[in-house]
Amino acid sequence: MLSGRYRIDELIGRGGMASVYRGKDLTLGRSVAIKILKRELAVDSAFRTRFRLEAQAASRMAHPTIVRVYDAGEDTETDPDGTTHPVPYIVMELVGGVLLKSVISDGPVPLADALRYTDGILEALEYSHRAGVVHRDIKPGNVMVTERGQIKVMDFGIARAVSDSSSTVAETTAIIGTASYFSPEQAKGEPVDARADVYSTGVVLYELLTGRTPFRGDTPVAVAYQHVSETPLPPSDLVESVPRALDAVALRALAKDPYQRYQDAASFREALDATADGRTPSKRQVGVLTSELYGANPRQAAETARSLRQLSTDTTMRRTQAGPPAAWIWMGVAVLAAVLISVLIWVMTSRPGPSVTPDARVVPNVIDMSWDRANEALFDEDLQAERLDESSDTIAEGNVVRTDPSAGTRVTPGQQITLYVSTGAQLATVPTLVSLSQAEASAALSAAGLGVGSVRNSNDPNLAAGVVISADQTEGSQVPVGTTVNLVVASGKVTLVNMVGYTVAAAQRDLTADDMALTVAVIEDPACLAAPGEPVVASQSLAPGDVPIHSNVDLTVCTG
Repeated sequence: MLSGRYRIDELIGRGGMASVYRGKDLTLGRSVAIKILKRELAVDSAFRTRFRLEAQAASRMAHPTIVRVYDAGEDTETDPDGTTHPVPYIVMELVGGVLLKSVISDGPVPLADALRYTDGILEALEYSHRAGVVHRDIKPGNVMVTERGQIKVMDFGIARAVSDSSSTVAETTAIIGTASYFSPEQAKGEPVDARADVYSTGVVLYELLTGRTPFRGDTPVAVAYQHVSETPLPPSDLVESVPRALDAVALRALAKDPYQRYQDAASFREALDATADGRTPSKRQVGVLTSELYGANPRQAAETARSLRQLSTDTTMRRTQAGPPAAWIWMGVAVLAAVLISVLIWVMTSRPGPSVTPDARVVPNVIDMSWDRANEALFDEDLQAERLDESSDTIAEGNVVRTDPSAGTRVTPGQQITLYVSTGAQLATVPTLVSLSQAEASAALSAAGLGVGSVRNSNDPNLAAGVVISADQTEGSQVPVGTTVNLVVASGKVTLVNMVGYTVAAAQRDLTADDMALTVAVIEDPACLAAPGEPVVASQSLAPGDVPIHSNVDLTVCTG
């Protein structure tokens, strides 16, 4: 028993800093999970204080993707020799399911599941960051997948209490567990914010896609060093079936510089959603992004720096011959520079130019002039004009888009110059999109010469998943060819709230309203005592959160 209230039952998990037991809250009569800290951590009174304060901060968060913290306290235990020691504990929501760590241990997960699990983690972080709580230890071992496939993130705020009590990366790692999910700023011991959680989630996404973390080493310090200085391989280099669009997302999330990452969990979620639009960057574009985020060759730079550090600290190495005087070195550099400049000047001046007559004409700049004015300008230079029409999004109709030869070119008198005159932007008609499936809407836009922009999911109680609810361009309107149209599509779900404690009449009214349209059945339970007054809901068959439209919800009422 803990504090005369919580009964300890069987062990259900053990980690680097605590053991978790199934338990029973005898006061409220509910099953709970009880995390008891290891004895070596519990002896530090300053740590226990920080631990309790962080647990209290976590207990203020209530979200479907976060494991609830109900209580945090401290009891004492008496050893056989009569001495006592403190037993700090946390009482949490008991969640049925498996750790994400166990899911990943079987190898890369299906792409749809990888995106769904990552989105669930980011949804939890989006909520916690708004509440001012940074997790600091996002990893598969702290994420549960429930029996319904829902994500539940655990241990909010606990990593901060641990890291505040640790002086080195090695010590912190020994307590928290693994450095594979550290952000570079954590590895360097710098202050962290919400972007550290974004980085760690990027590592989890990488592992979900490839079955392995981006950095591996023999020791935690070696892994932490790679987080600071090494370049991760794009996931598609390890698993060919991974779309390149996800390469760009994962590499951005794993940027060394926090300012180059997604600045919050919401931006990360939007980037994941955007990969569904079918746009795939080329391998060259992914390479350019890698160079932008990690430098042209950070691995080589790191090896060079490591070699220089070794040379500067190795006292066994001695120079075997004297180096040349500094003055000779600088003189050699100056002579070489003079030779290179001379060669460059010779090449530039000896390059043959176009053969023109002494009375050559220069093609004037007539871009954005009307056809008539441009024709006159060429006539004044003793040149002939030929008109060809082409569409342009930037030049007004009837004005010159470009010339061939281009302006500034020297030509012979009387030469014919082709003027390309704008016919205005090529327009397309926005087709009917509302009530089509997303695939049908994409095909209709493609046939009209338009593209699909962002696709955002929205709950609608009457539409199946993937059906277009609205578009940001009006049906039948004329827009330039190539314009992207943003869509809002139905998620096929509605958000069910917790009706426990509501009166049956109120719960039925809310659940069958037009914005929910669920089917409700009231189940009478004579095994539990009815409360006085109007009957209230004791339990519901579906957990709070997003549920399929037109779902059946059973509301249990105590009638005993």
